[in-house]
Amino acid sequence: MALNFQNVGYIRASSSGQNLDRQLDGIELDEIFKDEISGKDKNRPNLKRCIKHCRKGDILHIHSMDRLARNLKDLLEIVEDLIGQGTSVKFHKENLTFNGQNDPMSKLMLQVMGAVAEFERSLILDRQKEGINKALQKGVKFGPKPAVDNEKLQ
Repeated sequence: MALNFQNVGYIRASSSGQNLDRQLDGIELDEIFKDEISGKDKNRPNLKRCIKHCRKGDILHIHSMDRLARNLKDLLEIVEDLIGQGTSVKFHKENLTFNGQNDPMSKLMLQVMGAVAEFERSLILDRQKEGINKALQKGVKFGPKPAVDNEKLQ
């Protein structure tokens, strides 16, 4: 009896409404899991389903490392868990595949690229915080707009 291995895809965008079409475009996949949620932690419903779905011999295709995780700890844990269950992990943008063969160069690349993704997220959060502070100094109000227009009310 021949085993049928699958090419599985995982696609993630930070929020709903973002275009997911470019990720894994043109790659023939048997199953696709999509999340529209931040990658700041690994508590994502379809990521969990994806990991549970993958079997020994399957290949999990992901556009880039930052689509899987935005911090090094989570990236390493997810990849190691998948490899431990016999699933290979292929990152297309970085052109790297991890399959459990103890290749020191691949492990180094995973750690370096994961650290870069985490650093990039930190920079984004710093710029966001800086922008909010500048806007507050200029008197910009954040939050929902009042239900009643004060000028019209008077």
